[in-house]
Amino acid sequence: MIPDKPSLFKRFFGGGNTVLDRRKKARTLPAPDTKILIIDDSRTIVAVLGKMLRQGGYQVISALDAESGIELALNEKPNLIFLDIVLPGMNGFAALRVLRREAASRSTPIIMMSGNMQATEQFYAQKHGADDFLKKPFPRAELFHRIERLLGPGPQPQTAEEEIGQTAQFVGTPPGPEQA
Repeated sequence: MIPDKPSLFKRFFGGGNTVLDRRKKARTLPAPDTKILIIDDSRTIVAVLGKMLRQGGYQVISALDAESGIELALNEKPNLIFLDIVLPGMNGFAALRVLRREAASRSTPIIMMSGNMQATEQFYAQKHGADDFLKKPFPRAELFHRIERLLGPGPQPQTAEEEIGQTAQFVGTPPGPEQA
């Protein structure tokens, strides 16, 4: 049996365990100059993670290898770095050691990430001084939770209703008030 449109709408936008229920507290937007560096050799990860971060209000810079990422980190001084473990050339562990030795990046929060099970196990075994770790793939909510935990809440709270009003797009006719 196919549910009717009003019940589909209620399932996703109102009542019960809904999409909006996950944002009961106001989302805080970062300061406009908050910069995040992504160092990952996967163009897909860089694109997807970058898009999520930009939608969250962050400035994003990226590098596809550790050497370029270190150079960007030292020159651009990002507020946070996402660093993949498995990279061509210098791996993420070696890059982390370099970043922690340099005065310009020593205190920058670094979140290591990997989808490679051996690299994940190695990270937990060695604990190289990263501030956090994310296993790929990771949900959007977890990503922003980790960022807020490391950078603190932003200065501009935004409610779910404000956010929906700014970003909601409907295909076809938008639902009327009787369907909400």
